[in-house]
Amino acid sequence: MKFDFFSEKTPPLIGVDISTSAVKMVELSSTGKGTYRLEAYSIAAIPKDAIVDGNVSVLDQVSDAVKLAWKLLGSREKRVALALPASAVITKKVVLSSALREDEMEVQVEAEANQYIPFPLEEVNIDFQIIGPATAPDEVEVLIAASRKERIEDRIAAAEDAGLKVLIMDVDTYATEASYELVAKQLPNAGKGQTVMVIDIGAIMVHVNVLHDNKSVYVREQAFGGVQLTQEIQRRFGLSAEEAEIAKRKGGLPESYDNEVLQPFIQSLSSEVARALQFFTSSTQYNKVDHVVLAGGCAAIAGVDIAVQDRTQVHTIIANPFHGMSLATKVKSQQATIDAPALMIACGLALRGVD
Repeated sequence: MKFDFFSEKTPPLIGVDISTSAVKMVELSSTGKGTYRLEAYSIAAIPKDAIVDGNVSVLDQVSDAVKLAWKLLGSREKRVALALPASAVITKKVVLSSALREDEMEVQVEAEANQYIPFPLEEVNIDFQIIGPATAPDEVEVLIAASRKERIEDRIAAAEDAGLKVLIMDVDTYATEASYELVAKQLPNAGKGQTVMVIDIGAIMVHVNVLHDNKSVYVREQAFGGVQLTQEIQRRFGLSAEEAEIAKRKGGLPESYDNEVLQPFIQSLSSEVARALQFFTSSTQYNKVDHVVLAGGCAAIAGVDIAVQDRTQVHTIIANPFHGMSLATKVKSQQATIDAPALMIACGLALRGVD
């Protein structure tokens, strides 16, 4: 019934992000005083439609990709942290008495959860965490997170079939926020007192997470992603989905690709970011964004930050949670910088094992 969305102390573990298009793994070690070393990372493609709407639909294909990613990682560690997509998790903040013991709080949390979860409680995993004091002196604010068991069990099965042991199930937005703390160091005043929009452009979705004073104040998703570029490459150059995906990453396309396919895609992407910005400022109390941080696979496209900055007139950087980290000898620095934006969630999960 209770599930570990929020456990604090954990042994070393690997952060494993199972997204629509790939399994991404990150292994970190602590070098003391909040500094880390990137020991290893890996990315293994997931076949098309093996994950649909965040759900595992072809288990053996997903666990094969997990197996391959772990093999590429070259680690002996088998304990892992996974994340659920935010769309699979219902979260709610409630206020409870600070005098409650943990077991009493658990009973209260269940009673609260019963009111807003649209499924029978036996089909759901629930966890909670005290965020801090509420306005009244004898009350605390508590964050409750709940997800359907099947959503959790599918991901655990994919990892266990690959021989790994799942210790933590997190939520991808929380994992992104954890690695954002590393990225914020690259912003003026480490992001304090500023409004920062983190835009994670995945294969089919743009995940928007806005932080003000380094705390999340707004989360939204909109349909757009790298798969649109892949499909256009397929259509234009007569390639299969797999060939188009490889060509997109490795190059080797005709000269016309840049002008006729890539640049229009970058413009579309910039428009999506501008839309997200406009939507945020018009629907919240915040009237401006100070910085945009681009994450996800599409953030690795050369010049995308300049295009977004030109379009939005907001200072834009590419997310690199490994910035300033020491690297293990087997990690290639240049490649790690290219891959870093796509590893925000995996990095945030890996931090659970070193914090």
